[in-house]
Amino acid sequence: QYSLIKDVVSSLKRHRMHEQQFTHHPLLVLSNFGLQQIQVKLMATMFQNMFPSINVHRVNLNNIKRCLLVSYDAETQLLDFRHYSVKVVPVGVSKGLKKLLQEKFPNMSRLEDISELL
Repeated sequence: QYSLIKDVVSSLKRHRMHEQQFTHHPLLVLSNFGLQQIQVKLMATMFQNMFPSINVHRVNLNNIKRCLLVSYDAETQLLDFRHYSVKVVPVGVSKGLKKLLQEKFPNMSRLEDISELL
């Protein structure tokens, strides 16, 4: 079973697709591949070799735009693929500062100066 991209996009309320999203490889997450069976190990090795490895000490978080989750169900022996779009956003800052960091300039006509925004 599969779905076409136009079907997926038409079902989403807000879809995030831009051309820079596919310039870097996705972050690969393998779930339930820890079994000792030879075919499970072979599948895990195959998926790991499809995408380059990521050095966690050198990776730029702004380059990670997608995540590919591959989950193995041992009972049914089926694979589930999920492809996510990832967006890095600032956390723990005020709403006004978050907009400035995301390069969205808020309407400051009601404010006296920028300190009221922050």
